[in-house]
Amino acid sequence: MAVDRATAGLLKQFAEAGGRPLHEQSVAEARAVSAMLSGLSGKGPEMARVAEVTVPAEDGAAFPARVLTPTAAPRGVIVYYHGGGWVLGGIDEFDTLGRELAARTGCEVVLPAYRLAPEHRYPTAARDAYSALLWTAAARPGLPIVVAGDSAGGNLAAVVAQRARDEGGPAIALQVLVYPVTDCDLDRDSYYDPENQLLLTRDAVAWFWDHYAPDHVRRAEPDASPLRAGDLSGLPPAVVLTAEHDVLREEGETYAERLRQAGVPVELRRFEGQMHVFFTLVNVLPASADALAMVAEAVARRLA
Repeated sequence: MAVDRATAGLLKQFAEAGGRPLHEQSVAEARAVSAMLSGLSGKGPEMARVAEVTVPAEDGAAFPARVLTPTAAPRGVIVYYHGGGWVLGGIDEFDTLGRELAARTGCEVVLPAYRLAPEHRYPTAARDAYSALLWTAAARPGLPIVVAGDSAGGNLAAVVAQRARDEGGPAIALQVLVYPVTDCDLDRDSYYDPENQLLLTRDAVAWFWDHYAPDHVRRAEPDASPLRAGDLSGLPPAVVLTAEHDVLREEGETYAERLRQAGVPVELRRFEGQMHVFFTLVNVLPASADALAMVAEAVARRLA
């Protein structure tokens, strides 16, 4: 089916505004556009407490994170890794989404500002993502942990879940992967489907990979392409959301299927008529609320 009416209207606005395709922009220009897009969502729900913290990184550096606490007694904690191709995005741009997740789930939400490429190339983001998990487990002992993320953030959530399993790290109750990047192969059918060339195109994904992991050999490592891990057994239960009109759709659904084959409980839903980024466009695209409700229900079932 075609994109829904709300999405079509938003795409029309973008087309009328002009502007070059993402892969023709500089990093600074793309970051400015990303910030503008996130600003459409407005403010999220009020929290009982908001804290700005510093997370120590593996290399001796540190990076900030924001902790959104919806109630005096949260039922769990969600470490949410933002999308943006490992190049774009940040805490402020995902604050509204984080607040919505916190309010809907009753969980504290940690938003790590992992270091971005090209200033910090692979594997910095993957390692920072794991550092954020370790910090959360130490700071919130006793609370069940969910790792989640969209797009490149979904990639990081999947990578963190694999590393925690392999290294005997913190227990993860659930992984929520929203149209995740799971592989560096850009020759899947969904990358060439003309109906998928919307806000995120095959050229744009190539632009992101070139900034994040310019070494093509290293892109095939499981910490960059979690689909290429040899063994997916023993990973946390997964909720995987994909969008019909998304170049990443096929690799996200393939990862879900491989998890199932490995014996991991998986809930997969393809959102028809939706494009990449629909999940994060809170208060803009109606399907975002539907997807947030699905995630909240899955978290509630898992933590019950």
